[in-house]
Amino acid sequence: MIFRKANPSHTDSDLDSRDRRRRGRRRDDDVPTWPQEDVAEEAPSAPSSGSASTERGHGPYDASEVESVDEPFEVGRIDLGGLQVHPVEGIELRLQVDEASQTVVAALLVQEDSALELRAFAAPRSGGLWDDIRREIASETTRRGGVVTEATGPFGDEIKVMVPTRLPDGQQATQASRIVGVDGPRWLLRGTLIGRAANEPEAAGPLLAAMAQVVVVRGRNPMAPRDMIPLRLPDEARQLGPDGADLR
Repeated sequence: MIFRKANPSHTDSDLDSRDRRRRGRRRDDDVPTWPQEDVAEEAPSAPSSGSASTERGHGPYDASEVESVDEPFEVGRIDLGGLQVHPVEGIELRLQVDEASQTVVAALLVQEDSALELRAFAAPRSGGLWDDIRREIASETTRRGGVVTEATGPFGDEIKVMVPTRLPDGQQATQASRIVGVDGPRWLLRGTLIGRAANEPEAAGPLLAAMAQVVVVRGRNPMAPRDMIPLRLPDEARQLGPDGADLR
């Protein structure tokens, strides 16, 4: 099992250009795929093994709402610290690492020319953080000369943003992203769809269904609202060298 780092500064434009050109994955993009049943519909899926119902009626789940949160491998979840992710056949897991601090800042679920970036944040007990962040994203997009469209999706209120950008080859283009958010108990999980999934519901469906299976592990330590919930490499990856060599 080899985990590769995704470059946060190039992921969006790379997927966007591949979407337009319908190119296949580069050899350097090879990442592990974990088998699980296919999920095709754009809707939160039913709770899987180890999950419980929430007040929302579906996931993402809080750690208090699932079984085996301390032993996620027993129920087939990948432990990233603040997030536990169910593997899905055909969807690749990449971790975005901040080069300066060498810390994991986001999980990226990739399927062909689409991706879903997942980031978890601490939130106030009163909730409502997604409403505030959604307004701030809309304001910043407008300031940058972009266009914002509000909609209702499987997780509730969401936004689609279109911003001008420059491709790696220097050409001017418009980059689309579809941003969803889920307010949980003292946390917010934000998902950003990029590539083909930003525009096509059939491409977004499997990624959003995978998001509905995510477990957020905020922990009990005090955290200021909007602080990122820490992520880390899975234990399996810590035992492997850069070329997949077993270091145990």
